[in-house]
Amino acid sequence: MSTQTEPRVADSDEVDVDAVVVGAGFGGLRLVHELRQLGLSFRVFEAGTDVGGTWYWNRYPGARTDSESWVYCYSFDRELMQEWDWPERFPRQDHVLEYLRHVADRFDMRKHIQFQTRVTSAVYDETANTWTVGTDHGQTVTCRYFITAAGILSVAYQPPFKGLDSFAGKWYQTSSWPKEPVDFTGKRVAVVGTGATAVQVIPVVAQTAAHLTVFQRTPNYVMPGRNHPLDDPQRTAIKRDYDAIWEQAHKQVFAFPMDPANRTIADVTPEQLHQVLEAGWEAGGFRYIFETFDDLLIDQRCNDAAAEFVRNKIRAIVKDPVTAELLCPKTHPVGGKRPPLGHFYYETFNRSNVSLVDVRNNPIEEITPAGIRTGTDEYEFDVIIFAVGFDAVTGPLTNVDIRGAHGRTIKDDWATGPKTHLGIAANGFPNMFMILGPQGPFANLPPIIEKQVEFVGRTISRARADGCDRIETTAEAASAWADNCDFLLNATLLTQGTTDHAWFLGANIPGKKPSTLFYFGGAGGYFAELDKETDAEFPGFVMTATPQPQPQA
Repeated sequence: MSTQTEPRVADSDEVDVDAVVVGAGFGGLRLVHELRQLGLSFRVFEAGTDVGGTWYWNRYPGARTDSESWVYCYSFDRELMQEWDWPERFPRQDHVLEYLRHVADRFDMRKHIQFQTRVTSAVYDETANTWTVGTDHGQTVTCRYFITAAGILSVAYQPPFKGLDSFAGKWYQTSSWPKEPVDFTGKRVAVVGTGATAVQVIPVVAQTAAHLTVFQRTPNYVMPGRNHPLDDPQRTAIKRDYDAIWEQAHKQVFAFPMDPANRTIADVTPEQLHQVLEAGWEAGGFRYIFETFDDLLIDQRCNDAAAEFVRNKIRAIVKDPVTAELLCPKTHPVGGKRPPLGHFYYETFNRSNVSLVDVRNNPIEEITPAGIRTGTDEYEFDVIIFAVGFDAVTGPLTNVDIRGAHGRTIKDDWATGPKTHLGIAANGFPNMFMILGPQGPFANLPPIIEKQVEFVGRTISRARADGCDRIETTAEAASAWADNCDFLLNATLLTQGTTDHAWFLGANIPGKKPSTLFYFGGAGGYFAELDKETDAEFPGFVMTATPQPQPQA
């Protein structure tokens, strides 16, 4: 545990603190630990009333991780890993929130965090080489380093339907669920959306609702979670093997503790193909994608086989053949939209109180006082739940007034798609670092966060050791990284998700230009790129010292 726990005076009289951090989720808390190690003064601003980030806001029924608990956590402290007990394979929202609260308390982090405060602006002063950060309370704080850790899914896409204010019942948005429990007993409930969030909500709400109607635009390939409690022998084994587990995760393409399949579809017979896919399906989680065939996301023939296997599972599980076919994805490959994990999702459509409405070709026209009207029908509800997604990845930054050198704004610079270096820095925005910024890896996020935070720490340390206080990535480095991200994405089948509104391509937000929002070279490849940048003494950055004002004669 760090002994550097007290707030310190900023290195320079020109700033209130050395660094301002936005967000107190996984990224923000890990930054607290890192900035302490650097001996910097800092302040964290968090919009919620507590730590947690995504796991504070997304408390909807059924919310849980899609990553196994033993790698959905921090690895920076061995004692923390040994003392914390996860109750399930895929922990619920309250389990993750409890963990992050424990981390904040164990390492005495709360004193650095100002809660119920949203950052609304950040403006760079070229002459002083400082950032002025504004909040919704009217505060302004000056700092040398402005670091965002707001997460990739923190700006919700608001329900885009006219007439919402006229609805006589109650409506909820999954991304801002009330803290008090919501009772659906005896209610006619609608869920709008069938993405990862809705896939978790639907089976839970169906248990108590008088009737649940699901409005689906695009069906998903929902992988079975196969969740289960962890008993003491399992937890003991995990803690014993943590070094090997993290080594696996740091090498695996999506930062999961899995080994490659070491086979392609060309290596197997048709009988073996079915056997391999069946084993992956039964293993649960994302093992169906990553432990079956190494070419599943890059070879059309392999993906087609995997897709048809899932469709046949849906047809076998869902008793009504019409409903089953509606639930079968047919317009994008496995992975073309972010695949959710389901916990008896398909089985829920066998309930007599659950029905499915296809709105792909008969979209929702408006919300009426009584419920929802499509082009041809009207449905009456007591409650509507909107699970319509997020302005992902870039939204948490473009929705803040961030102005860099020469008054350039992030929003304008990224109007046709972002360009960053390593997903961490953008040209024209000196001393600004992004944790989970655009063009970082599409992967299990806590390991990515830790590696990115460590890289930011190394970058600042190198600059300070050289007497530099201004760090900016070059335009050439950002362009080269963006081109690399485009190349890697185009080497996969994932670009096919654009037509089906995949959020990881930015295709789910009207008016937002679809672009490459992630690095698809794998977590292991990304970590190697971070090490390469460090070992080569940061060739993608220019580090300089701010000229000191000369005394007047």
